[in-house]
Amino acid sequence: MTDRKTPLLRQRRADEHARVTYVELFFDLVFVFAVTQLSHAVLAHPTGMGLLHAGLLLLAVWWAWIYTAWVTNWLDPERPPVRIMLFVMMAAALVLSAAIPDAFGKRGLVFAAAYVFIQVGRTLFFVVTVWREPEHRLNFVRILSWMAFSAIFWMAGAFQQGEARLLVWALAMGLEYVGPALGFWTPGLGRSNANDWTVEGAHLAERCALFTIIALGESIIVTGATVAGLPWSAEVIAAFASALVCSIAMWWIYFSSTAEAASEAIAHSANPGAIARVAYTYSHLLPVAGIIVAAVGDEWVLHHPLGHTDFKIAAAVIGGPALFLFGSVVFKLAVFRRWSQTRIVGLGLLAATVLTTLALVAVGAWETVAKRPEGLAESPS
Repeated sequence: MTDRKTPLLRQRRADEHARVTYVELFFDLVFVFAVTQLSHAVLAHPTGMGLLHAGLLLLAVWWAWIYTAWVTNWLDPERPPVRIMLFVMMAAALVLSAAIPDAFGKRGLVFAAAYVFIQVGRTLFFVVTVWREPEHRLNFVRILSWMAFSAIFWMAGAFQQGEARLLVWALAMGLEYVGPALGFWTPGLGRSNANDWTVEGAHLAERCALFTIIALGESIIVTGATVAGLPWSAEVIAAFASALVCSIAMWWIYFSSTAEAASEAIAHSANPGAIARVAYTYSHLLPVAGIIVAAVGDEWVLHHPLGHTDFKIAAAVIGGPALFLFGSVVFKLAVFRRWSQTRIVGLGLLAATVLTTLALVAVGAWETVAKRPEGLAESPS
């Protein structure tokens, strides 16, 4: 083990990776509720403006979660102060999630305040905690500066109405998303370099895999709750089976090889910080969004298994799996520096047919049959 000036930092060993702790899993439970709220927001407002609102809220939910995952990549959740910090963030995330349905209405200030509290509070806790660690201190002072600056726009937007709130919050969200790409450049402090970040690749990969499980679990909850309230006709049962197989296929594609191979590739990379930033901080959101959109499409299909298919249903049914596959293509490109042939073919199948579940199953089966021992610099097809 390595000696640390700060006892709250994880003690890293070369022969093992930092395991995901029970308190981290407990923290993630709040985001089951958040993802469910996002799905319901799309179902309640399936318009262009409603989708923009839901998309922005998803970006915020993901950003609140992924930054916490990065922090627990360094801080030890088994230490009481870190554990208490996670409980406090958990409470704030629950408030944020509860405000999602009316975030662009009467609960805008609640949503913004909860989000700012999570982002600024967690970062401030880390800065205070690691102040004696020069390799962390300057990086997180820069992050804190960016979070405090974006907080001005989050709070200002909460006092706006309609499209004005959307524009101001989009500016705040854009500032936060561009921050890592710019190395959190701050006047007088310079910018962070990807080589400055010591990343536990296996831990971060496992955390993001668990969030994927959350999204898939939410889709099953939505499907099961919908079926429970419908007459069990042959058409409804067939639609239910298709939705379940779709969720299984997405799990199959993600976990058959990608998750563990990505963990190994990042762990043995010469620049793990840069790869993890692109693969997990940014691109990993795309397949999660695809799972949520697919769940929305499944709910609509369950209510109208043989009825008229309007544009919104077709867009969700095809767009969800397409977004999932596209996101997984970008993810594998970021980690392994090569295109996934099977998933590109799967996107082609989705473009040519409405048999979305069959396309996902075909990709999963193809990758399983073609699976070979993983190299550290490449992935399977």
